[in-house]
Amino acid sequence: MTAREPKEMAQAAVETGAKKTHRTWDKVLVSAFLAGAYISFGALVAITVSSGLSPEQWGTLPTLFMGAAFTLGLVLVLIAGSDLATGNMMLVPLSAMRGRIGVGDVVQNLTLVLLGNLLGALFVAYFLAVQTGVIGEAGDTGSPGLLYERLASIAEAKGLHETPWQVFLRGVGCNWLVCLAVWMSLAAKSVSGKVLAIFFPIMAFVAMGFDHIVANMFFLPAAIFVGVPDVGWSETLVNWLLAGVGNLVGAVVFVATSYWYLFLRDQADQPDQPAAVEAPDAERA
Repeated sequence: MTAREPKEMAQAAVETGAKKTHRTWDKVLVSAFLAGAYISFGALVAITVSSGLSPEQWGTLPTLFMGAAFTLGLVLVLIAGSDLATGNMMLVPLSAMRGRIGVGDVVQNLTLVLLGNLLGALFVAYFLAVQTGVIGEAGDTGSPGLLYERLASIAEAKGLHETPWQVFLRGVGCNWLVCLAVWMSLAAKSVSGKVLAIFFPIMAFVAMGFDHIVANMFFLPAAIFVGVPDVGWSETLVNWLLAGVGNLVGAVVFVATSYWYLFLRDQADQPDQPAAVEAPDAERA
């Protein structure tokens, strides 16, 4: 099977965004819960593979390992099928720009998906990362202790050391890349092609230390649950707000609006051609 051309990808994205709003609220919430959990699995394995690697000896390689491992999260989201807020921030507004849905549909979908993502991330952070002992507490030895130290360094950087402006800009850069991963996955018609399209943009944003609101819904609460000093809910909420706004700007301005202008704007008065896209891809993205 040949890959879709960018113009066909734009049509596929519009169809996907519209379908995401044409479901009952409970199905959206369950789908979003799964996506929050999947991203948290990616975050947890990313911490695991990069823990215990001293920057003095390894330089920036731990961030590369972390980025490569984190791609598991979006692979699960797109291949298994679920709703991730950062991807929906591109797909659903793009469908609204095309006139397939209204602004109210966009607001309702993103609100429900963010709530579901948060519940899924908190579930994995508390029950599967902390209560299982995979991530230990301060002073623990062995793997749990190493994971604690790695998590603490990530949470302290995101919650304490990044300025508000930096968090916002890192959110913009993050979701520009995440949405490009989602966008390019629409070009592929095979699972292997989708995985390859996902890998490099996701690896890049994690390696560069950008801020993903759903990943931070795992990192920061997990740090609070294991007692990382000075990381509290006030710092966490500020990070989520700024990262979320940045993610929204990155998705809407730099991906949805850009590709609407390039491939869909001149067709604004023409009906969409659903036959040009295949339902299985639209459901997965």
